[in-house]
Amino acid sequence: MSHMKHWQDPANGVLGAWLILSPWLLGLQADRVVTINFVVVGLLLAATALGAILLPRAWEEWTGAALGAWLMASPWILGFAGNALAVQVAIFTGLAAVVLTLWVLATDKEYGDWWHRMVG
Repeated sequence: MSHMKHWQDPANGVLGAWLILSPWLLGLQADRVVTINFVVVGLLLAATALGAILLPRAWEEWTGAALGAWLMASPWILGFAGNALAVQVAIFTGLAAVVLTLWVLATDKEYGDWWHRMVG
């Protein structure tokens, strides 16, 4: 049996699950835009994390980073910036996803070669 390559991948899976459940856990489900955004991004983040656990590839990490970046920008793009709690969830969850995925890309020599060439 093989071992998991990066601990950050299941952490991103947990972030995805959190996003899926957060509209109901935090009482945000009345805002359809917030709910749809969080559920869709949560499903994509969880699926990307599962893929990264089962068959690790750099593109999965880049996808996780892009999803996190979208999540951080989405309150202003989708127009729910007036909902402080939804903005906090989007910013902090998105930032965590970006940090975790960039951490993998920066530390995994197999797909972080671009980073090592850039700074080294």
